[in-house]
Amino acid sequence: MDEESNHHHDQDDQHLPLLIDSSTSSSDRSSSASESEATLIQKAISLTFQSTANLAHLLPTGTVLLFQLLSPIFSNQGQCDEGSRNLTAGLVIFCGLSCFLSSFTDSFRDDKGTVHYGIATKHGLWIIDETITVPPDQAPEYRLKIIDFLHAFMSTLVFAAIALFDQNVVNCFYPAPSEETMEVLTSLPIGVGMVGSAFFLKFPSTRHGIGFPLSSR
Repeated sequence: MDEESNHHHDQDDQHLPLLIDSSTSSSDRSSSASESEATLIQKAISLTFQSTANLAHLLPTGTVLLFQLLSPIFSNQGQCDEGSRNLTAGLVIFCGLSCFLSSFTDSFRDDKGTVHYGIATKHGLWIIDETITVPPDQAPEYRLKIIDFLHAFMSTLVFAAIALFDQNVVNCFYPAPSEETMEVLTSLPIGVGMVGSAFFLKFPSTRHGIGFPLSSR
């Protein structure tokens, strides 16, 4: 009987580590899943900020800076009443319109190296200060093209994506968003940003208008 008891005791000892290992493994898996979830959230946040920085390069610098400066002021840092909501909406519309119109501007260097800004027309470039005119042989380079309208449309969409990245604007118009709305507000700007970046990469703008790097022409 003693030998049989010892035999059963040895079997229990053999099974005990297996039970402990299984419990430890389950705990490790739970911890690993939590760490994996935290990593995905961190990657999503990082992607959001990277997308914002990349999109800003596609827009007029002055417009982006103006929006980033006035957004927290006009929206009262996201705590909007009726008046601040109207101011924020006006800011978004104004900046979006600025991005649209800036796509039709260009710059020209005269013989002295002075930069002159103008608006693209079907005949060439209309210089805003009207001090000079673009030589006839260079005028065709500045003519209004269909691609300019596509650039203007995409610039407006890109700015809309940047506006949706701004938490002050989101909190102002959606103070208590539903889960579905939050998913849209999170994924839509990234989707628009990817499409906009791909478009400008495939069809880069040759304009160097107001708010963009100066033309070497």
